[in-house]
Amino acid sequence: MKYRAIVCPELGPPEVLRLEEFDAPALRTGEARVRIHSCGVNFPDLLMVAGKYQFKPELPFVPGFESAGEVIEVAEGATVKVGDRVVFRRKTGGFAEQGVAAPHELTPAPEHYSYDEAATYSVGLVTSFHALVTQGRLQRGERVLITGAAGGVGMAAVALARHLGAEPIAVCSTAEKCAAALRAGAAHAINSSERRIDEAIKEIAGGRGVDCLYDPVGLPAEIALRVLAFGGRILLIGFAGDIPAYPANRVLMKCATVIGVRAGEYARRFPEVRAAETPQMEALTQFVRPYVSKAYPLEQAAQALRDIAERRAIGRIVLRP
Repeated sequence: MKYRAIVCPELGPPEVLRLEEFDAPALRTGEARVRIHSCGVNFPDLLMVAGKYQFKPELPFVPGFESAGEVIEVAEGATVKVGDRVVFRRKTGGFAEQGVAAPHELTPAPEHYSYDEAATYSVGLVTSFHALVTQGRLQRGERVLITGAAGGVGMAAVALARHLGAEPIAVCSTAEKCAAALRAGAAHAINSSERRIDEAIKEIAGGRGVDCLYDPVGLPAEIALRVLAFGGRILLIGFAGDIPAYPANRVLMKCATVIGVRAGEYARRFPEVRAAETPQMEALTQFVRPYVSKAYPLEQAAQALRDIAERRAIGRIVLRP
């Protein structure tokens, strides 16, 4: 049996990616072969290809860590059966027509989700839930400022915050992205290309500031502390731009809490926390659904990553092998 996959043979821009054909490996005890129908494209995929992510797989490798498909073959001891719809999570290997998964790498796909939705909900929902609920302790009625709110992780945070009864305030770079964030549940949307974020927050929050900042972009520390209410929490999710340097004296004066959020690593170190989060997140799939704005065929993986790099994506982008 043959299958095709996108290969990163060397580190660099998305254009280094190649489409190659492989012989399907034999299954080992407990493994299952999955026909991948959809694969989510994420910002860390772009960083991994460029060699700028904290996890650096050995070259060559197949990018993609979030996909969904159908089980087509199982070995003795497998925990799934042929025909099951599954979500396939692994650090690499998703940009492919099929993949071989160990039992811990598979979970049932939500029954009411399409393959595109199943392939894109886990990163956004896990990150948002762990950040806003577990570490951020977001409460009903609190204001939360969400940067990059039209991206996959940001849009999931908007929807989750709204569901929790908080007041999500979206920051986006275009009018189109602001409109998408409002549709996702934002109470307000700030177009950062047209006005200063701190001035907009002063109007929206009446000079008090926001209780929580959810930041996958890397807002300049001066702006972040200016928009934050006294005693507020800053959730550092990632850095799509420059890495801000927080002045300790201003953090102290505002009694602010700065929290680094690495949902995956936290779960690896404290698996009991993820065990407690999982049933709550599964229940939330009834209310929080990913928005997939664009789908590319597998051979256009470089273009999909280029869209991510140039911030043209609204919601999620998928590859369909």
